[in-house]
Amino acid sequence: QVQLVESGGGLVQAGGSLRLSCAASGRTSSSYDMGWFRQAPGKEREFVAYIRWSGGNTDYADSVKGRFTISRDNAKNTVFLQMNSLKPEDTAVYYCAAARSRYYLRRTDGYDYWGQGTQVTVSS
Repeated sequence: QVQLVESGGGLVQAGGSLRLSCAASGRTSSSYDMGWFRQAPGKEREFVAYIRWSGGNTDYADSVKGRFTISRDNAKNTVFLQMNSLKPEDTAVYYCAAARSRYYLRRTDGYDYWGQGTQVTVSS
């Protein structure tokens, strides 16, 4: 079992940056592939980025590619999402997730554990 806690969200002006963190705890937490998703009011939860345990395989949604960077520090059991050039449409609750399987990492049902989310609001 793994527990995930997000932090780093807040209010930022368009064009600014935020760095989200997700602290993982549990006996096997360092062996999981990790993803970030986001959900805006009235919308489905959507894929943002994922990173494999090794850190050598990452993927991004087209809407954030070139602006966001996912990384992890397995020694600290932490995954990060660096968000640059933020836009108002990035406003959402951001969730981190852990997957026991390496399959379907762009889908919410590909993950087994979820954090509670952290709010990101980008003003124009």
